[in-house]
This record gives sequence, C-alpha cells and structure tokens, in this order.
Amino acid sequence: MSQTPRRALVVVDVQDEYESGGLRILYPPVQDSLRNIGRAMAAAQAAGIPVIVVQQMAPRDAPLFAEGSRGWQLHAIVVSRPHEHYVPKKLPSAFAGTDLRDWLAQHDIDTLTVVGYMIHNCNDTTIKHAFDAGLQVEFLMDASGSVPYANRAGFASAEEIHRVFAIVEQSRYAAVLTTDEWLACLANGTLPERDTIHASHQRALMRLSNGKAVGS
Repeated sequence: MSQTPRRALVVVDVQDEYESGGLRILYPPVQDSLRNIGRAMAAAQAAGIPVIVVQQMAPRDAPLFAEGSRGWQLHAIVVSRPHEHYVPKKLPSAFAGTDLRDWLAQHDIDTLTVVGYMIHNCNDTTIKHAFDAGLQVEFLMDASGSVPYANRAGFASAEEIHRVFAIVEQSRYAAVLTTDEWLACLANGTLPERDTIHASHQRALMRLSNGKAVGS
C-alpha cells in the first residue's frame, strides 16, 4: 500500500432498527456511536474521502429490517449527510452479492474504513471480506456497537462481544482505532498501527505469565 491511503468510508447498516427497533445497540451507548459515525462522515467529506452507505434488506414479513418498515429506514444521521455510493445488501458482508468490490476498484480505493453495525456481524464479515480481497482496513470501534446474545453455546454481554471482536480484528484484519485517533491520522497524515496474530498471542502469553508470577 502507498504511504497515502486511498480511502473510502463504508457506513454499514446504520438503520433505525439499532436505535429504536428490535435490535437496540447496548454497548457502547448507541447515541455515542451514532455521534461518532456522524463525525466520521463529516470528516470524510471534508477530506475528499468517498462515503459508501450500506443498507440491510429483508423480506417484508421478516422480524428485523423488513423492507419498508421503520426499523429498515436509514438513520437520520446518515440520511442528513451526503454519500457517493449506495449499497443495498441481503447478506452480512457489504461485498456479498453487491457491486462494492467493483466500485472500489473503479475508484482506485486501497483502504476501507468501516463504521456502523454490528461489530460481530456485518462489520466483521465486511472487514474480513475486504482483507481477503487485498484491501487495507481500518475499523472505528467507537463508531460501532453490539447487542448481547444467549443461545445453546452460552451467554455473552454486548460489552464482552464488542471487546473481543475489536481485539480479534486488530490481531490481523484491521487497524482498530477510536474516531478521535482516526481523525488525527487524517489531520497528520499518519498511518494507524497494525498488528499480527503472532505478536498478539505472544503479548497475551506474557501477560498470563506475569499474572501467574505475581500471584505465586
């Protein structure tokens, strides 16, 4: 990748379902993530970074994101801001069954900055799809969010899911930043810190080793 990233900001599924519908974001507080999404969109526009708005589509009788329903609507924070491209999708990844990859290639984009919902579902699949396609990826963790899950495999709080997925993304697939950190990268021309699975694992082993030594 060149020293000057050719970025696009992809705004994934910022729809009313996540604020007032059946899939309300619990962590971080949804108003905080919505505000950061708006900040990222405004900064992208000011910097000449194209903005891509993605919208989840589901059949009209679906329990979530039913086309035409209130929850399916794009949130006002997105609707009130300009964008260069719109991507409707039916699967989690913004690349699956859409023209996103072709659009990025046509516009010589080499770096995808991801915001929106949810970190463990559509963000995660989009990030990994982009990574596999050879793109550099940035993920703004405080411009995203999670909900809790409980099923036969167990229970996980929204905070647990958000924290673990952010760590996993940083281990290889994306540079994980706060919105403030990303804005600083844009202002200063610096590149965000990236990592590897091996280094992440070694640091974890060191922490575990130190913890055992302290406790012994």
